[in-house]
Amino acid sequence: MQYKTIIRITGLLMGLFSITMLPSALVAILYKDGGGTAFIQAFFVSIFLGFLLWYPNRHQKGDLRTREGFLIVVLFWTVLGSIGALPFIFANEPDLSWTDSFFESFSALTTTGATVIVGLDDLPKSILFYRHLLQWMGGMGIIVLAVAILPLLGIGGMQLYKAEVPGPVKDTKVTPRIAETAKALWYIYFMLTTACALAFYFAGMDAFDAICHSFSTIAIGGFSTHDASLGYFDSPLINVICAVFLLIAAVNFSLHFAAFSWRGINFKIYFRDTEFKVLIAVQLVLTAICFITLYQSGIYDSAEQTLDYAFFQVVSISTTAGFGTESFHSWPLFLPILLIFSSFIGGCAGSTGGGMKVIRLVLLVLQGSRELKRLVHPKAMYSIRIGGNALPDRIIDAVWGFFSAYALVFVVCMVILMAMDMDAITAFSATAASLNNLGPGLGDVASSYANVSDGAKWVLVVAMLFGRLEVFTLLVLFTPTFWKN
Repeated sequence: MQYKTIIRITGLLMGLFSITMLPSALVAILYKDGGGTAFIQAFFVSIFLGFLLWYPNRHQKGDLRTREGFLIVVLFWTVLGSIGALPFIFANEPDLSWTDSFFESFSALTTTGATVIVGLDDLPKSILFYRHLLQWMGGMGIIVLAVAILPLLGIGGMQLYKAEVPGPVKDTKVTPRIAETAKALWYIYFMLTTACALAFYFAGMDAFDAICHSFSTIAIGGFSTHDASLGYFDSPLINVICAVFLLIAAVNFSLHFAAFSWRGINFKIYFRDTEFKVLIAVQLVLTAICFITLYQSGIYDSAEQTLDYAFFQVVSISTTAGFGTESFHSWPLFLPILLIFSSFIGGCAGSTGGGMKVIRLVLLVLQGSRELKRLVHPKAMYSIRIGGNALPDRIIDAVWGFFSAYALVFVVCMVILMAMDMDAITAFSATAASLNNLGPGLGDVASSYANVSDGAKWVLVVAMLFGRLEVFTLLVLFTPTFWKN
């Protein structure tokens, strides 16, 4: 294990990350909210710590192997999540404890969207902007951005990319060169964010709200500048815009690249993709169930209003964004539970969504179907096909392994929370919301995590990391094999 090289790269990435403090300082100056000092202090502390790690190891430039890639990714999210807490620690408003500061930072960076802050409407603009910027940076994965820059620093990036990019198959690149792949993904990400911000602005948001909400929408993060989330705007048009861009962000970004390549625009590519079709089908079925149930219960005044709330909330929860126009936990009981379970599916592989990913659900269903056929015809040979191509058994094995590890982490976290005197509904939903990077839960965490104990918050931070790093990336560090030469 090339520890000095790893320390050098971590120091470099900390230095790069410190730059994210400066835009928020400029926002503080622009709005004269008095929050700029905290960001300047955080900038100098983080760049100094990065320098301390980099300078003694500046000549260590060994080639990265897969093991080093996994360790760097875990260190990256852990260290930068901690550095990201500095502005919350230094800020006078909100007055957060160390635990709450770390929780808010990790929640933002992992795009979970759970918050311990109450009174968002009265917070300094700079703090609000910083929370959304963290989500935006974490949405695509700052590692992917770093991969585009690392070749300039003499560091190969394929190991980092494979460790960071979500999905069951991590060897596929959009372009032949890994740096070009990262740049292509970020171009798409930036263009979608710009389009979303403009759509929000022309729909009635002011410029600040439009930019902030575009960050958290494309990142599928769910942070808002208001306690009432998107319900603050009371606009069906804004709800539709948000839901549409959430669906776009929940699609594999490789599909976006293929559909809008230099050869021209080709929307047929989307409808040839099995994962995309399943994603849309899940949204339609869930929307129909919620609409029919809510309409029959007579909660809302009209069918149009019912459809507005049903469609938006389904997309928001199932894609793991966690925005709200209505307190969905007050709906008929089975609907909130249904939506929480839908967050386990999440978005497509290669998207900014959380959860286990749609493609894994598809493969699990196909594998289950194959086993049923084998029971009837034990000697028959059946293959699992996606898009007409037979998949090797190693992919199916990897999906089953991921599902098992995901379930194990979920059960362990939930049991620990219950051991900390958290009731079953709250423990279940908080674990699901953190592991799926969803945010809002049920029970005591329906609107805020402020009343959760400090110990439980640290458990949920770990769950957020497991969810963001696709379980295996973090879990592999706990195996003796990983540390053997």
